[in-house]
Amino acid sequence: MDESQKNNQRQETILHNLIEIGQRMYGKQYVVATDGNLSHRLPSEKMLITKSATCKGDLEKEDFVVCGIRDNVNNNLASSELAMHRTVYKLRPDVNAVIHAHPPYVVALNLTNLSLVEPYLPEIVMTTGSIPTAQFSVPSSQEVANAIEEYICSSDSIILDRHGSLNVGKDLWDAYWKLERMEFAAKTLLLAHQTGTVKQLTEDQLSRLGIEL
Repeated sequence: MDESQKNNQRQETILHNLIEIGQRMYGKQYVVATDGNLSHRLPSEKMLITKSATCKGDLEKEDFVVCGIRDNVNNNLASSELAMHRTVYKLRPDVNAVIHAHPPYVVALNLTNLSLVEPYLPEIVMTTGSIPTAQFSVPSSQEVANAIEEYICSSDSIILDRHGSLNVGKDLWDAYWKLERMEFAAKTLLLAHQTGTVKQLTEDQLSRLGIEL
């Protein structure tokens, strides 16, 4: 098998995973209608990204487009959040996949001015770390890409103010599991606030978890 065939085979595998994860996101209502977008890095400074106005629960191979990571021109076929994906790949050479969703508990948490910066759950602290909230920016604009620059180099998961979530990873599944954990943490924190005072992990507990203070 020559290099061209290997690249084609890799791209087919990536497309299969993009479609499956899109279905999972839609099935769990992390996105509705045509919301959200996802992408995967390709060789030669390119990426595969969902086309604009596609339902993530019904994705097919034809619903993706190849775009240059370092291009400055817009692609009218690509997701309107193309600039945000480009920013991630430019600043994080270790990242191969990007997922933007609108998980309802994350958005609800954000609307109540709560955040996931503080340490509450060991599983989140040990696997995801502190999850910051980027400042409000107009969806589908360059503002979104600018807003994440402050955080993306130090965090794989970011809450987009009133706009959902951004999760990145070494591959699509890595990014997707971070999305699931993020939504679970938001749901748990909201439920806890409804029933009483929420306890953060103590310094001693964080130290025992191997977290440097």
